Parts: sequence; structure tokens; C-alpha cells
Amino acid sequence: MLDKERGLDIAHCSKGALSITGKMANRHGLIAGATGTGKTVTLQVMAETFCQAGVPCFMADMKGDLSGISQVGRLSGFIEKRMPEFGIENPEFQACPVRFYDVFGEQGHPMRATISQMGPMLLSRIMQLNETQDGILNILFRIADERGLLLDDLKDLRSMLNWMGEHSKELTLKYGTVTAMSIGAIQRAILQLENQGAEKFFGLPSFDINDLLATEGGKGVMSVLAADKLMMQPKLYSTYLLWLLSELYSTLPEVGDLPLPKLIFFFDEAHMLFTDTSKALLDKIEQVIRLIRSKGVGIYFITQSPTDIPENILGQLGNRVQHALRAYTPKDQKAVKTAADTFRANSEFKTDEAIMNLETGEALVSFLDEKGAPNIVERSKVLFPLSQIGAVTEGQRMDIIKQSRIYGKYDTPVERESAFEVLVADAERQLQAAEQEKAAIEEAKAAAQAEKEAAKTEKKKPGMMSKVWKAVVTAVTSTLATLLGTWVSDKISGKKTKSNTSAAGRVAKNATSAATRTITKELTRDILGNLTKK
Repeated sequence: MLDKERGLDIAHCSKGALSITGKMANRHGLIAGATGTGKTVTLQVMAETFCQAGVPCFMADMKGDLSGISQVGRLSGFIEKRMPEFGIENPEFQACPVRFYDVFGEQGHPMRATISQMGPMLLSRIMQLNETQDGILNILFRIADERGLLLDDLKDLRSMLNWMGEHSKELTLKYGTVTAMSIGAIQRAILQLENQGAEKFFGLPSFDINDLLATEGGKGVMSVLAADKLMMQPKLYSTYLLWLLSELYSTLPEVGDLPLPKLIFFFDEAHMLFTDTSKALLDKIEQVIRLIRSKGVGIYFITQSPTDIPENILGQLGNRVQHALRAYTPKDQKAVKTAADTFRANSEFKTDEAIMNLETGEALVSFLDEKGAPNIVERSKVLFPLSQIGAVTEGQRMDIIKQSRIYGKYDTPVERESAFEVLVADAERQLQAAEQEKAAIEEAKAAAQAEKEAAKTEKKKPGMMSKVWKAVVTAVTSTLATLLGTWVSDKISGKKTKSNTSAAGRVAKNATSAATRTITKELTRDILGNLTKK
């Protein structure tokens, strides 16, 4: 609740209001507590207070409850009971300007990112790849950069993996081992993402991070991400929010400590971000959290126990609200002690005992002072929201979406020439060239075979002079044989055969006739053969 004098009032204790110091709001914060102790209401109170001060906020809505921040609140018995405790007589119930988002595009404006924007480290986390598979993914991004290939969506990623599998031998020599087994494992991980609906998240148009910094009518716009379905895939949910933080860090300019931050980022179910996370990624998260405050962005983690947050990150969360914790086991008791040790002690009560005895809506609160030092922890009651507590109807949600200034900006997916199209075109050109080369080779083989057959046939086929000579020899031989037979017969019988033609004349005549017949026959055959070919 914004107070003109005190500023950003969040809670109330016996000593008065507890307020977040505006210029220290970018020093991050923590809202912790067991289920059902009031964390969501505290988040809503903080968000609408920043909204009233003109600071936009981003938050993930796990159950739909936070959508009520878009509607004007109303007086209830609970609020009437609390009003005297807070010294409030006539609360001005009001709504906040809201934009609903949904990674799957069902309950809000779509929020997309390209594969290139996500990068190999975050993609590896989403797909839960091992070290070897992560190396393959890094090689893929390197090749895409070298070849100028755009990675927009999952089909680009899949086509690149297929290409790497086909060229694994040459890639191994240049980049290191690229195995079919590792590529297959990544392909299966992509299939799992597609089954979870992640293909709706990757692509164009990609989300413009500056849309989170909008204000309307002097109030900060509340960007509410529908996360009821998204949180069913914890890795996708937490990695997506981490990507948003990374984009904010890489996009926004350095501004230092402003009177008020440019954006407050509420990270609900924060334990999902740190579960099964590699050291390299933890180091990146720590770096982003440490440095993003200089960009005017404050990050507020919401989780059950402070022990869900790594110590090196927990130490950077200056503004804290601790709701009740239960201590039924030694592990729970240790968590309570850890939570108590993170506060600056108050001599009026024991912090660890107070944590276990807090009622719903009560909290231990410690915000940073003007110099950045934590104030002494106070036992307090969180203020009530001025906006609606509870979810909006489907009709109200759709009305807000359609009235939004960015309505239609992200609704229609955009396709451009990226890795998939380029690689498909290359494959088609290579296939066409291979077919042409194959056809040319087959044609050359056929021509060579035809030439070979023709040469063989020509070799077997005797020439005309050879045939004439053969016919003459045959005729001469036959004639001589006849003459010899006649002569022998005459000698035996004593008769003398009369002939008008001498032996030499008969031989010449028969030889001439045979030659003539052969020449005529061959010429006729050649003429008829040529006519047939034509």
C-alpha cells in the first residue's frame, strides 16, 4: 500500500508501518513460509504497492489467484477486522493494469523465444542433457554461427542434429567426438519437449523484454504469467524465467540505484530453479542476480524455506518476509534455525520460536534501511490487498487480453528462412546434383557399351572383298573338283567327254559368276539395312 509519506508500506507491527525503502528495492528480496501461511497475499500486496508507485512487476501465477490483481477489491469481514490494527479508516480499493501472458498461448499473450536466444546452456538444462550431450549441443551452436544459420524453433534444432549425424566423421576431426548415440539422445529429449507443448514456446515473433517495463496512467503494469500448466514441467518453467532474467540483464542499460526500481521480478516456486542445476549454471544465476540490480531490476524469490536458496544467493536477498515454518523433523528444525539466523535479531523475542508460532498473515519482516543495512526483524501482520483476492473469471481474463495494447503483437507465429529451410534446400540441391551425375554416368556407360557392341559386331562381320574372295575360291575349288572327277571317270571308262569350253575357261567363268553374285548380294543387303535404320 503506497503511503505518500512513508512510501512502500507492506506490513504493520507494534511500532508502526514497515516499508520497503524505494532505492533499496532493487537489492532483491525473499518471501518464505510453509504452504497456506499467506505468501501469495504478501506477494500481491507487494506487487500492487509497487504498481501504485509506478513500478511494473512480473509474476508467475501458479494457481490463478494472482489474476485478481486486475480487479478492484472489496470490503470483507476479514479486512474490516484488520483496518483498526493498521490505522486505516477508508481504504481506496483499486485494480492494477494487467497484461496476461502464457507460454502456451492459451490464457494470455504468447511468450516465445528462439533457440538461439535461449542458448546451449539453458537448452541443456531444459532437456536435462549430460556433459557429453551438452558438448554436442555447443558444437551445434558453433556450426550454426559459422555457417550463418538461424536457429528459431525445434525443427531447426532437429535438422541441425540430422545434418551433424550425416557429417559426424568430418565434424569429429574438427570439433571432437560426435556420436550417433549422443545425437539420438538429444533427439529424444526434443521429442519430450514437443510432447510437453514446448514447440509453442520456441519461435517467432520472440518476446520483446521491453514490454515488461510498461506503465499505464502512472501505474506500473503487472505482467502475470499463467503458470498452472507450465509448472508441471519444472525445468521448462524455471529455465524460462531464468531466460527472462538473462534477457533483462543483457538488454537493459546500467542505471545504478534509482529512487525506485525499473522492474520487480517475482520468482515463485524458486526451489525449482536450483534443483539439479549444474555448477556452471548456478554461477551464471549468481552473476545475473548480483549484477542485475545495477540495471534497476529487483528479484524477489518466493519459496517455502530459505534453505531452498543457495547460500551465496541467499546472502544477496536484502528485503525479507518470513511466514510460519513447521518443525516436525530434525531437518525442519534445522531449516527454522537457518531462517532465524538470516535475520538481525530482536531482543524482544526469539526469532526461531517466533517463526514456528506465526499465524496466517503474520510474518517476520526485515527490510534494508537507507544505507543498505538490514533493519532489526519485527513480528508483524501483512497489509491486506486493495485489489481482488482470488481468480478472475474466464470472461474477465479474455476482456483484459483483448483490451491490451499489445493484443495481436505475438498471436501469429512467423516463419522465416532459418536452419531447417536452408538445410532442406541444400539437401534437395545435393540430391538433384547426385541424380544428374548418376544419369550422366549411366548415359556414358550405355554409350560405351553400345560402342563396344558395335565394335564387336563390326569385328565379327567380314568385309565385302573377303566375301568375294571366299566365293571365288569356293567356285574355283568346286570347278576344279568337277573337272578332276570327270577326268578320272573318263580314264576309268575309256570314254572322252566332249566340252566346248576349256578347263581354264570353266574355272574363270565360275569364279566370275560367284564374285558377281556375292557383290550383288552384299550391296543389296547394305542398301536394305540403311533403309531400315532410317
